[in-house]
Amino acid sequence: MQLDIVVAFFILGAFAKLSKANFEVPQAIYRGCTLFLLLAIGIKGGIAFTEYPLEVVLPQASLVVLFGFLLPFIAHPILRYVGGWNTKDAASTAAHYGSVSVATYAVAVAVLESQNIKYEAYFPLFVALLEIPAILAGLLIAKPDIFKSGNFKKTGHEMFFNEGVLLLIGGLIIGIWGGERTDRLMPFFGDLFHGVLALFLLELGRQAASRINDIKREGPFLATFSIFMPLVGAGIAFLVATELLDLSAGGTFLFMVLGSSASYIAVPAAMRSALPEANNALAITASLAITFPFNVLVAIPLYLNLTQIWS
Repeated sequence: MQLDIVVAFFILGAFAKLSKANFEVPQAIYRGCTLFLLLAIGIKGGIAFTEYPLEVVLPQASLVVLFGFLLPFIAHPILRYVGGWNTKDAASTAAHYGSVSVATYAVAVAVLESQNIKYEAYFPLFVALLEIPAILAGLLIAKPDIFKSGNFKKTGHEMFFNEGVLLLIGGLIIGIWGGERTDRLMPFFGDLFHGVLALFLLELGRQAASRINDIKREGPFLATFSIFMPLVGAGIAFLVATELLDLSAGGTFLFMVLGSSASYIAVPAAMRSALPEANNALAITASLAITFPFNVLVAIPLYLNLTQIWS
């Protein structure tokens, strides 16, 4: 299983941190890369979105939302009863694993494009949709009376207007509305995509390596869960993709990647707002320091090989 070239930059960033090199990507550049990737994924998806009829996309989108809503209810009992975590910590971390990692998705798309493997162009819509139900599920687990709470308005704003959802949906709409006029944008959002992703992964590698001590402190359960839960999510995603969504081999691979990934951008912001009493550092350590490296180094090549064999 050959790793994609962009993954080498993640490894370089991790090596730089572990070797205590005096290096980091400036925060402004890292933020710029984040905004670029969200918009680029949305715009490219929007350009091709009109090729598919709504009667195909909308039923699939409904199943994707249900999938994202159910995953935290699978993760929570594992964290609560096997790991012995309290309800709030388990709910917060479970929500991260019902959502998605845009960076993991971007790596998966880069792999498909480098090998000229076709996939359904409306996947950016799925990426945006999966941010929302996971947050709602996590809140319902932690606070069953959340709809009666005066804080739900603020939390709802975080769900629907967080950076990830806003830019992905916004880019998707721009791509659909712009049509052929978006061609003038593609030298920037298209040709530079892999380079910006490489720079983004360089900093993510450094951030992931910086949490090594957190992993040691939390013990083997955190590491085991952070690898086991992605495999569970990917397995369920494969069944949904093949039996219910009828996706192509490339689309099945991407859906497995979405099921396997965990959020470390949108969901942490929402959980900090809605569950300030939860130890959200646990979720960030799990999703960024363990699950993300596992996905880009092991799971993505594995899932691609499996979908090619089964297709």
